[in-house]
Amino acid sequence: MNILEIIKKEKIYGIIREDDATLSYEIARAYIEGGIKIIEINSPLEVTKKISKNNNVIISQGGIITTTQAHKALEAGADIISSPIFQTNLVRFASCYKAFLIPSVTTPNEAYSAWRARMSLIKIYPVSEMGAVGYIQDMVKPMPFLNLLPCGFVKLDEINNYITAGAVAVGVGRELYKSKNYKEIVKTAKEILKIIK
Repeated sequence: MNILEIIKKEKIYGIIREDDATLSYEIARAYIEGGIKIIEINSPLEVTKKISKNNNVIISQGGIITTTQAHKALEAGADIISSPIFQTNLVRFASCYKAFLIPSVTTPNEAYSAWRARMSLIKIYPVSEMGAVGYIQDMVKPMPFLNLLPCGFVKLDEINNYITAGAVAVGVGRELYKSKNYKEIVKTAKEILKIIK
């Protein structure tokens, strides 16, 4: 099963955006214990190096905007390169290194351009600012061939609505871990996976 198919199957794309490597690592461990199998890490590469040793997890390195960053992410063990933008240099890099790239876009035109560039999964960010669930629905209706991953302040009780609207998976971050201890994060992850499946 390839990366896209795994993401479609799992439906939850867990995001961690923390500068503190120790905190980020603990959150990642809690995600894994809770059953989340795809994790985007927007933290120092040392976290990616540690987590990538777990064979049951697919690691996405987030915040990539240059090919140098992308190269370092792959060297650290990332399976996916995730970018907050869509630009041709990263598309060329991904093609050259046969890396799985998830670009971010905001408009239907950008989403279509990313699809034309052979991006198999496209992040819609920040989805909450663009119209949330309704925005995904409106984008997928005329372009059902798009594989969309809505991200950005997604509420836990909205996840199923996004899937119903046409998203193949949903990116969730702060709602999963902010103001929660390790056990609470594990519990929340398990509850979300139970609801989604």
